[in-house]
Amino acid sequence: MAEQLHADDGDWARSPGLGFTFNMTEEEKMIQKMKRLFIYVLLMAFGSVGFTQTVQAAIIGTEQIHASAAAQQNQAKITAAFNRPEVLAQLEQMGVNKADAQARVAALTDEEAATLAHQIDSLPAGGDIVGALLVIFFVLLVTDILGLTKVFPFTRSHR
Repeated sequence: MAEQLHADDGDWARSPGLGFTFNMTEEEKMIQKMKRLFIYVLLMAFGSVGFTQTVQAAIIGTEQIHASAAAQQNQAKITAAFNRPEVLAQLEQMGVNKADAQARVAALTDEEAATLAHQIDSLPAGGDIVGALLVIFFVLLVTDILGLTKVFPFTRSHR
């Protein structure tokens, strides 16, 4: 029944979304439109706030690049040493699972990896691989005792 009334009647005018208003002038209609526009703009602004992302950039120094490259080389050197069949056989004799040992090597800090890679480099060619295995065993044992890994079943965590 209310939809049958027209703005031409002069008594009631339909205001979309806001219900019925009584005798709206052109100025009031314009204010209503501006309010609606303002509300829509605010809704869009508040809705898009969650989509903004912050970006930070910094200059990378030569030392950082060199340290990153050295760490990658050390990790590659240790991985290559671990993949040798005699090393894998010796680790299995000590009761170390290959997957656990590789996971621990992947978790080494850059300093630990550098120390281990230096010790691998200092070994004689084709020689004292047992020394390297003892170093690896010692590193795994210490991290096991500290509770950082659980490679050996015979150790108790310090934690």
